Amino acid sequence: MLFSQRKKLKVTLLHLFVLCSAQHSAQPETQQVNGLVGMVFYFPERVLNSGNLLNQDLGTIAQVHPGKQSNTNLEKRYKNRLHWNNVTGVFTLSDLQIDDSGVYTVENTDGDEGKTTHIFQLTVYYVLSKPQVTVHDNISCSVVCSVENGREVTLSWYKGGEIINQTSSPDHITLSIPLKVDEQNRDSYRCEAANPVSKETAVVPHSCIESDPFKVTDGDERTQGRLIIAVICVLVVSGLVGLAIYLKRGNGHSHADSPEIKQDDVQYAEITHIKPAENQEERRGITGLESLRDNPDLTLVYYTLQ
Repeated sequence: MLFSQRKKLKVTLLHLFVLCSAQHSAQPETQQVNGLVGMVFYFPERVLNSGNLLNQDLGTIAQVHPGKQSNTNLEKRYKNRLHWNNVTGVFTLSDLQIDDSGVYTVENTDGDEGKTTHIFQLTVYYVLSKPQVTVHDNISCSVVCSVENGREVTLSWYKGGEIINQTSSPDHITLSIPLKVDEQNRDSYRCEAANPVSKETAVVPHSCIESDPFKVTDGDERTQGRLIIAVICVLVVSGLVGLAIYLKRGNGHSHADSPEIKQDDVQYAEITHIKPAENQEERRGITGLESLRDNPDLTLVYYTLQ
């Protein structure tokens, strides 16, 4: 009798184990899906004739009845944002908000096999802003990349396809990361902000130039050498031109001062002083005497050319 009872107990336990295993295996797998704030999310499971959309915390938030009748305003927070398309059978949630993140279940009762369920873990992310790269020190070409933080945002510096520095923290409003740039490979650097649904990149500004006055490269030495040679050539040419002008002017002056000037080119004038006449009649007969009377300081000079 005791043996029979034990046997029945074992059979019962075995049946319970099989039943629990079957129920566990029938539990649908949760799919991870993502959305962006302000955008539209399309639930990837269709309800063509009848079914429901449920939120884990709120229960049923939309219903579809046979004959393509639907009610999507069951919850105030989803009013005018939750829709069902009677042609495609897809639920859509528009103008996504961060609090829309959660677990959603689409129940489909269209087929003859009974109700089927599909579970989705929706995570809504902020739209990434473009990272900004600012020059911290022009001489050493040190830059800082920063971006507004959000859910699961990472900020990284890449050189080519390799990550050389990365940061992520939920506790900061802004993420920032510095970098000392190798000027010769400046174009190979990029700063990238990313979350699971999007990414934005920025490059090193062209204002970041290696300008250390004590650092001279081979190219700088060649440039300086050519510049010095050019300056010397200009100075030599200027000196020769100046010397030629000086010599030309000097020769002109020497010819002017030469005593070998022909005597015929020189003309002399004999100066005769006229004594004023004694009487008025004599003064009237002399040309210019009247003006002499009016201007006693005027001396009449007559030139006789020989």
